[in-house]
Amino acid sequence: MSDSEKTIPLSKTKLALLVAGSVLFVALGVWLAQLDAAVIASQRRYNNPVVMHGLGIACALMFSVTAVFGLVKLRDDRPGLVFGPDGFTDNASATAAGFVPWAEVTGVGVMEFNRQRMLVVGVRDPEKYLARAGALKRMLGRANTRMCGSPIVISAHALKTDFGALVAEFQNRLERHGRQA
Repeated sequence: MSDSEKTIPLSKTKLALLVAGSVLFVALGVWLAQLDAAVIASQRRYNNPVVMHGLGIACALMFSVTAVFGLVKLRDDRPGLVFGPDGFTDNASATAAGFVPWAEVTGVGVMEFNRQRMLVVGVRDPEKYLARAGALKRMLGRANTRMCGSPIVISAHALKTDFGALVAEFQNRLERHGRQA
């Protein structure tokens, strides 16, 4: 590895906590989905069985997907993010973009959603990164594009770094390598 390469590994601790939390929410969802309708109807608040069962099913499904993602990433030995002189390789999320050349990066920004900050990487041709993904990943990438303006959104939650260090490193690399391309 040369001086200009930097690797940020996946954080197995953060991923294990993600899986544990997801499993708890799946259990909560299953519990809500199987609650007796009479018990729900007898409550003063939140007494609609259809709504409560629907919330339970949605919670169980959504957090099942999150738990599976966490388990897959726990077994993944590849680094979460690799910076090099030609570009960066993103393997940090469910919508990981893979290799992105600096020449295609138009800029970076920060988006905050529910107190979670994410690094949004603007690229010249977002469709190029969506086209090389599978169906589910493409659907999630399109959602990222609608919400954030780019299919490439990187969070520090799965990485062995904090968000401030991630942003600083990305901006430093973009200035150093991106302007030459």
